[in-house]
Amino acid sequence: MPDAVNIGFLAPLSGQVESWGLPGLHGCRIWEDWLNRTGGLLINGRRYPIRIVEFDCGYDAGRAAEGARLLIERHDVKLLMTLGGDTLAEIRDYLSQRKVLTSTLLPSDLSPDTPYLIAPSELHPIFNVTGVEWLAQARPELRTVAICSQTDALGLPSLATYRAAFKAAKLSVAKEIQYDPDTTDAAAIVEAMLDSNPDILCWCTSYTPMVHAMTEYAHAQGFKGQIISCTLDYYDQLVARTSVEFMEGFVFQFPDFDDEKLNDKTFFFNQPKGFFDEYNSRFPGTWTAVSWEYVAILDIWHAAVEKSNSVNPASVLAAMKQLGHVTHAFGPAHWWGESMFGIDNALVGDWPVVTLKNGKAKIAAFGSIPRWLKRHGGLLKQEMSDLGQLWDQRLRASGNGTALQARTPESILQK
Repeated sequence: MPDAVNIGFLAPLSGQVESWGLPGLHGCRIWEDWLNRTGGLLINGRRYPIRIVEFDCGYDAGRAAEGARLLIERHDVKLLMTLGGDTLAEIRDYLSQRKVLTSTLLPSDLSPDTPYLIAPSELHPIFNVTGVEWLAQARPELRTVAICSQTDALGLPSLATYRAAFKAAKLSVAKEIQYDPDTTDAAAIVEAMLDSNPDILCWCTSYTPMVHAMTEYAHAQGFKGQIISCTLDYYDQLVARTSVEFMEGFVFQFPDFDDEKLNDKTFFFNQPKGFFDEYNSRFPGTWTAVSWEYVAILDIWHAAVEKSNSVNPASVLAAMKQLGHVTHAFGPAHWWGESMFGIDNALVGDWPVVTLKNGKAKIAAFGSIPRWLKRHGGLLKQEMSDLGQLWDQRLRASGNGTALQARTPESILQK
């Protein structure tokens, strides 16, 4: 066998953000096995096996910097997959200088200063607008919401997005709480939210342990209203600890892949249920929002590699862009982001709205993110600006803003 093509997996495999890293690695192992079973990557008539090399950064910026250098300099990875957020802060310039094709699950990481950084799978947190829009139409009697978010690179863009979505849906925010990411006192947060007597509780993109703790506290206090959250990982555990009745109608954004409505979508591969079944057989009890997302990135990268007959980052990125309308996780999508992030390196398309029905996740509808952005993009940009989450604000805050004035994505790519 020829030398393998290495792919780096730099994400939290332990700690409170583990559910957005480790399950993704599990999914990648299945993809790796499936592709190698068929001979591997086809480049210029030769087959090359794939090897995924992981590094646990635990959602720590220092560990992420160490892991990035290890994966790039020792293992020569041709694609670096990351969760993104705070773990990219210390390595953005390094990755750009090395011209490493890097993926993030957070398009809010994007900027014109990082032309090799792409968000081809998850459009977090912008897809959350679809859940709010659907809920406002399905339950028009709900008028007020209490919202909370941790103050980090995962939480603040999510808070801005939910703010915009609630305004667009003409829902009034009765209470907003921003909490430290290290906070574990869910009771204090939820009690203050309940004191505003809201129709809806919104957890934004709180970490999985906090989502569970806050939901359980709301149940213990007898809350009877609606709950909405970006994710609801391990929801079966919450149903068991609360009740089927209490969790009924909970709105979030990530389906199980045995959902029959996925059979009607143009999917990133043609076996969503087969993938779901094998995943649960090999890694029982670990399915989360990210179990498939890194795999979706790999599939788009694979198509671009074989189109360009190369693993060179510039060639692969060019092939991705030349594909035009790419088959995104939930159907056709197009490259977008310049208006919000300064560069069109995020894929935008439809996204599912998921609700719990009788204790099981079910897709209620597919919402169009492009359609919502066409109507309310200005509102979202304003909320992002108010929380300092636009790309130029983030780069100025990091001390790098002055370097951007005379630079464009095209000029950087030509270097």
